[in-house]
Amino acid sequence: MDKLGTSTTRVLLTGSNGLLGQKLTDFIIQKTNYILCCTSQGVNRNPNTVGYDFVQLDLLDQDGLKSLILEFQPTHIIHCAAMTSVEACEQEVEKCQQLNVDLVGDLATWSKELDYHLTFISTDFVFDGKNGPYKEGDPVKACNAYGQSKIEAEALICSSGGRAAILRTILVYGVIADKNRSNLVLWAKQKLEKGEKINVVDDQWRMPTWVDDLAMACILSVKKNAEGIFHISSEQQYSIIEAVYEVADFWGLDKSLISPVHAADIGQAENRPQRTGFYLDKAKTELGYVPTSFKESLNYIDQQIKYYNS
Repeated sequence: MDKLGTSTTRVLLTGSNGLLGQKLTDFIIQKTNYILCCTSQGVNRNPNTVGYDFVQLDLLDQDGLKSLILEFQPTHIIHCAAMTSVEACEQEVEKCQQLNVDLVGDLATWSKELDYHLTFISTDFVFDGKNGPYKEGDPVKACNAYGQSKIEAEALICSSGGRAAILRTILVYGVIADKNRSNLVLWAKQKLEKGEKINVVDDQWRMPTWVDDLAMACILSVKKNAEGIFHISSEQQYSIIEAVYEVADFWGLDKSLISPVHAADIGQAENRPQRTGFYLDKAKTELGYVPTSFKESLNYIDQQIKYYNS
């Protein structure tokens, strides 16, 4: 297969130690001819260290970040770094503001000034979950500080005058070589394999996003220099517990270990949207995005786990 793009495309990837960041690093190396520079606050945790540059950097070091951008001269920045914990955003208000809003404002301003394209990862939590599924143009209203910070970041991007794509996504899951990165699917699989009982919310609904699909959407955003807001997820709505039951069924695990709980029972009724989900027509038409079903993705994840463990 011919690789996407040309070597004149220079991608700076932030948050490269995260689940999406590590997957994107691998995909850009494997599937494109882009020149890649990755950055993260910690040391590089991706076992694959060949084919790109890595710079350890605290993104809140504004001068250091701008120096990196001026030195590397990216044609595109994919900004994956963020504070994503709902609870952490509530507790560390100033850090949430700095990381999720102010930093994005800088990147958006500089995208206009330095003429690079910005791809920004946002969330379904910009919606309150009262009227899901949602289209890109639906009114935003967050029910937690994390979602509100993303709303504010999106607004800064849209008003910056720079070239940018905002990719909103939902409940990202999948597997990478780094075994320290967990998510709903791996958490449920590992707990059930150990015979441990788990409590899972049964009254919140999502369209989970396979990290491989989201990584490809980011690459498509770069390739097409996409502009505007795009919704990226799978297409089938699951309650959280239904998704976990699918995990148990696929790997033949004991579903009797799974106990349903209401969001209110664990303090997550008011600070998390009840029902999100996306319409994907725009991403399919303008980006060429092709979503993978949750069930189908479990087959691929099983193969990937075997490959990473071999």
